[in-house]
Amino acid sequence: MRYRAFGRLGWQVSEVGYGMWGLAGWTGGDGQQIRDALRLAVELGCNFFDTALAYGEGVSERVLGELVREHPDRRLFIASKIPPKNRCWPSRRGFALAEVFPSDHIRSSVETSLANLGLASLDLIQFHVWEDDWADDPRWQQAVENLKREGLVRAVGVSVNRWEPWNVLRTLGTGLIDAVQVIYNIFDQAPEDELFPACRERRVAVIARVPFDEGSLTGTLTLDSRWPEGDWRNSYFVPENLKASVERAERLRPLVPAGSTMPELALRFILSNPDVATVIAGMRRPAHVRSNLAASDAGPLAADLLAQLRSHRWNRTPTEWSQ
Repeated sequence: MRYRAFGRLGWQVSEVGYGMWGLAGWTGGDGQQIRDALRLAVELGCNFFDTALAYGEGVSERVLGELVREHPDRRLFIASKIPPKNRCWPSRRGFALAEVFPSDHIRSSVETSLANLGLASLDLIQFHVWEDDWADDPRWQQAVENLKREGLVRAVGVSVNRWEPWNVLRTLGTGLIDAVQVIYNIFDQAPEDELFPACRERRVAVIARVPFDEGSLTGTLTLDSRWPEGDWRNSYFVPENLKASVERAERLRPLVPAGSTMPELALRFILSNPDVATVIAGMRRPAHVRSNLAASDAGPLAADLLAQLRSHRWNRTPTEWSQ
């Protein structure tokens, strides 16, 4: 496992982190198997774990807290998220800060996350949705400054809405944001345009999420793919999106190097960008952990292959199904 500096904070974090959304909204997971995967990740050098209060309504945080207590000798970096009070993902233009992140909700959410995790302090707390129109509002600013002053959180971040990497640029100018979490992968290259340069200038850490485009970049989806009732992917891979995703993934197959896989290609594309501090991959099985963490050891992709992957950029805008 290779490690990178986490923005201006300087934390040395594993360049492949662990995304814990898989404990909620996805079927096919097994509680013991997930715990085994988490333990294996620590054993193999993963030290950055991203969860949220909304993942299983605290279940994900409690499982992660167990992991931390099992490894008192390891420095594990723990990131969680404050859910929008109106429970609307993503936020939308015109939403008022008072209905999404009022000060008392910010504090109570952090306190609940800490109780779930069994920790006295969080390394990173992130707003789970965001609107850049809130950038200069002193209410959220004072709320997070109070949390940091009291030692309840060490750093503050924003998880940017899907396909809106521009929707945090003004907020970065406040100097209060230590990290930005954004969708970045072979298809979603738009963060490179404005967001990454802004983060580089301010030494804000970049957390790349959704490295496999919710599954299409694993190369395992087909036009007949379906999931059990209640699985989030049914609402995301509606027919129009499933067809386009499968077709684009198939066009990538000839570029997968011999002896490699499409998931490894997807991760190494992201890790080839030095602006990324860590990429968080969902890993619900030990086999996922071994293969994903191995991408770090493989190193960056060759320049000519990266150039070819640039042509697979897919510029998308939010829709009613994209969430």
